[in-house]
Amino acid sequence: MQKYIVFHLGPALLLWALIAAALPVWAAEAAVREENFDREPADWEGVNNRNTHFEARIVTQDFGYSPSTRHAGGEPGEVGGTLHPAGEAACYGYHLPTPLTLDDPMSAAGKILVPHGPGHFLLGFFNAGTLNEWRTPNTLVARINARGESFHCHLEYGTSCWRCGAGVIGEIVPGERIQAKENPCGRVYQWKLTYDPNGAEGHGLLTFSLNGDTATCKIVPQHRGDGATFTHFGLLPIPKTWDSPGQAWVDDVTVNGTTFDFREDPRWDAFNNRRTYETKDTRPRFDFGWSPTRWAGGKSAGELGGLIFRGDCREPHRMAAYGARLATLTLDTPVYARGTLSMTRGISDSTASIGFYNSTWSLHPNPRQDQSIPMDYIGINIEGPSSEGFFFYPVYRVHGDVAGALGGGTGRSPHIYPDRTVHAWTLMYDPAGADGRGRITVTLDDQTCTLDLAPGAKAAGATFDRFGICTPWIDGNSVTVFFDDIQYTYAPEPLLSSSTIKQRRTP
Repeated sequence: MQKYIVFHLGPALLLWALIAAALPVWAAEAAVREENFDREPADWEGVNNRNTHFEARIVTQDFGYSPSTRHAGGEPGEVGGTLHPAGEAACYGYHLPTPLTLDDPMSAAGKILVPHGPGHFLLGFFNAGTLNEWRTPNTLVARINARGESFHCHLEYGTSCWRCGAGVIGEIVPGERIQAKENPCGRVYQWKLTYDPNGAEGHGLLTFSLNGDTATCKIVPQHRGDGATFTHFGLLPIPKTWDSPGQAWVDDVTVNGTTFDFREDPRWDAFNNRRTYETKDTRPRFDFGWSPTRWAGGKSAGELGGLIFRGDCREPHRMAAYGARLATLTLDTPVYARGTLSMTRGISDSTASIGFYNSTWSLHPNPRQDQSIPMDYIGINIEGPSSEGFFFYPVYRVHGDVAGALGGGTGRSPHIYPDRTVHAWTLMYDPAGADGRGRITVTLDDQTCTLDLAPGAKAAGATFDRFGICTPWIDGNSVTVFFDDIQYTYAPEPLLSSSTIKQRRTP
């Protein structure tokens, strides 16, 4: 019996009419299901996807103007307090008279004290409207990471497109290591942060000094073209996920020629800087599956997705999946999926994957940490590198060690941004592609990329009995992404010979 796909085209899917017209014959005739997630699907299986192995945590933000303290020296009055790294943004900052860009010079200086203990925070120029993640966009900042008796001092920028660069007070050996200097805690330091738009041969140069030690960071020419807009200068905790809180204090601050001695309240802008609350955004507390939300532009509320941390194959409770049950598919089976998605948040060193996986082998504990892609997997990764933001590209791994990923460094993978834009996407695996080796094709809106299986990969074999979200095998940070109106292959179909395909394409 001939099978047909019926497309329901809403505003987010107008492009899909063109994509569907170009589908191979086997994709249009595969055994395909459609899931709109209008209600929680009964035949989808969750494994650790609403993880309770890792408890919710308490976040206490308590920083801002302090009229009576003098930790950073001088007369009473300073800015600082307890800054708690968390997935929910918070800040305290001077509202710049006018927004500045990468075409404007900027400078700030003052005194700082980092007490003994943990801590992780940013000091510098930022955009209060785009605080959403580590390597947050629209930033020119120093990143202070306290390690107990000492702290590391990094320097970094983020463009409007989540691309970034970094420096460190210490040494960077490209491709090998970052050796940050150990700065003793409990001392008052003089610091200065400057940005010269004409530095680094006109591409822009960011500089940070701490008691005479200096770090620099050149703006990558391609990144300069992204642009960035800065609305504030001040303090903010690392907006990543829950981590141990720490303290910091700054005084006698000058920002672009305006001086603050903090003898009186400077009335800087404050956001979520004085509050205590519970958060479930704690690594790796997975929180994804069916959701009653509507981020991905579906026909109605209800979708697939949520908070997706990288997994860790060394421990069963650190891996997770949520997927539809399938008849067994193999590398000799054409498989196909499509839908819409919206990425709402992305942290550096993170991955979210959707695709075809094996309910046993893709979640099989393994003490090795040399493979991130789960065994028996064909799918799509949303991943870095952090310097370039996030990419959307095909990956696979057979039953064994043979694996492949197009990656973000090839220049062929589409960028995707955590900006809540709704996208149309497809995933197609053609076992006859690449002269019979097998080819994976992924589209994101009007962009297409392909990945050919390595010679011998098909012969090694793989089986897939689920379709959905499956975490990688090497741990890391999180992506928040939602999918809707998904169609996916659920049962094998006989392979079509080239002569049959030709006959069916003939009028």
